[in-house]
Amino acid sequence: MSLYQYERDGDAQSLIGVLKRSDNPEVRERAAQILGRLEHDTDRDDVIRALVEVAGRDAETDAVVGAAVDALDQLGGDAVEQLITTTADVSIEDDAAEWVRAKAFMRALSADLPELRMAAANALGDIGNADTVEALTERFGDEDPRVRARAARACGQIGDARATSALEGLLSDPKATVRREAAEALGTIGNRQALQALLGLYDDDSEIVRRIAVMGFGSFENDRPVEPLVEALGDDAAAVRRTAVYSLIELLSNVPTDRSHDIRETVLDQLSATDDETVVTPLVEILEQSTQEAQRRNTAWLLGRAVDPENPAATRTVVDALVEALVDGEGMTRQFAATSLAELGGDYAEAELLALATDGSLNTDARGQAIFTLGKIGGEESRRELEALLDDTEDEELRQKTFKAISRLGGHGGS
Repeated sequence: MSLYQYERDGDAQSLIGVLKRSDNPEVRERAAQILGRLEHDTDRDDVIRALVEVAGRDAETDAVVGAAVDALDQLGGDAVEQLITTTADVSIEDDAAEWVRAKAFMRALSADLPELRMAAANALGDIGNADTVEALTERFGDEDPRVRARAARACGQIGDARATSALEGLLSDPKATVRREAAEALGTIGNRQALQALLGLYDDDSEIVRRIAVMGFGSFENDRPVEPLVEALGDDAAAVRRTAVYSLIELLSNVPTDRSHDIRETVLDQLSATDDETVVTPLVEILEQSTQEAQRRNTAWLLGRAVDPENPAATRTVVDALVEALVDGEGMTRQFAATSLAELGGDYAEAELLALATDGSLNTDARGQAIFTLGKIGGEESRRELEALLDDTEDEELRQKTFKAISRLGGHGGS
């Protein structure tokens, strides 16, 4: 029977058997990962004992041991405690206070087995006591990169700014996993020094490190990361390019209101040199899926200016997203979507706006924005349809907006 079947059935005993007896390290690693995710009842003690046994085997591979330690971490602090008390000279009473547990784990950071040091770092990250940061940063010089990575991750979980300088030192670690954990921790801490340290990582050899660094750029409150973010739009890795777009939008949402317009213009200038597909697809996703109106309104503004009107497929996709934003967005998002549609213009945008303006099932705000935009980009057909709407609707607000739009288009005596 397959590991998938064991996982689906919640068959912990069969998974324990695979973990202990399989000749394939990759299979044992996978079994350990699954055991950490299962919700056990009567089997939980057996699972912990098996994982502790595997984690303490001298002849076991690093990957299997690491998976066992992570599985114990997922099973809870008591599982990690059992690993440490079983294999290290550390004692923790069942009713010990949190600070007592933290001290015990700090002592375990110096254990001979690197797996125990990994487990201790995991446990300290879960506890989250800022007083353990110094002990964790001391492990940044550990000879085992797995320990360095876990200690960096724990500092990120704790989120104390005192770890910033030490984490910055790990950004040049020879192991990509360590650099990744350090970058992620710095992004979580998010103070000025931490964010500044991330700026040098957008060209790291590791795709994951670049993506994490680029993700952190969105937390800035100034335009410092705009240039590296735009450069990241040309990254070989699609995940990095997509993250760069998301961070640009997050950056625009974070900057002070009095700077947002200038930074939007800076971003737009830089985006003009990128291809449509790189930018448009993630921007459309943000507009359609984000629940944060600050992100949506900045996205709506950029979409109308970042797409090349000479690219009909991309333009159609953008128009569809902007029209949808007119329907379900809040005030500023609707306004920005309307101005972007006016910026784009074209027959397709006009037709979609007409359909929205004449749809009696929609709310007045959405229809009003559509009518306002038609007054800027509409042609003869729009004028005729709006004149018919003027005669048919009893909604006074719509009538006023329709009359103004018709006047702009040269109807009803307008010039």
